[in-house]
Amino acid sequence: QEQLVASGGGSVQAGGSLRLSCAPAGYVDGYCMGWFRQAPGKEREVVAIIDSGGSTRYGDSLEGRFAISQDTSKSTLYLQMNSVKPEDTAMYYCAAGFYPLGVADCYSGSLEDGGMDYWGNGTLVTITS
Repeated sequence: QEQLVASGGGSVQAGGSLRLSCAPAGYVDGYCMGWFRQAPGKEREVVAIIDSGGSTRYGDSLEGRFAISQDTSKSTLYLQMNSVKPEDTAMYYCAAGFYPLGVADCYSGSLEDGGMDYWGNGTLVTITS
């Protein structure tokens, strides 16, 4: 059931930057939020996770280019994407789940079917070469 709204997707040339947003992001203790992506013909993968304490974890090889953050005053989750590559092309989704043990627990749990409680609508990112 969609309860989050993701935005900010679009078409960007390789090497460029893009910032995705997701709202509302209710930072209730024990909840984590994350960005996920799914490319055509591929399985969904974790991009980045952030817990209510601000700890983060990234998918393989994405830390350093991508940064997840949250603005509690705006109840918004962000994903800053830098130095983007054609292989970053995918539908990007935000999601929230209850993982009181923190970011590592959330990261592993998010990979399971039904592992996240709320999902956004998805925003398409296309990277051109």
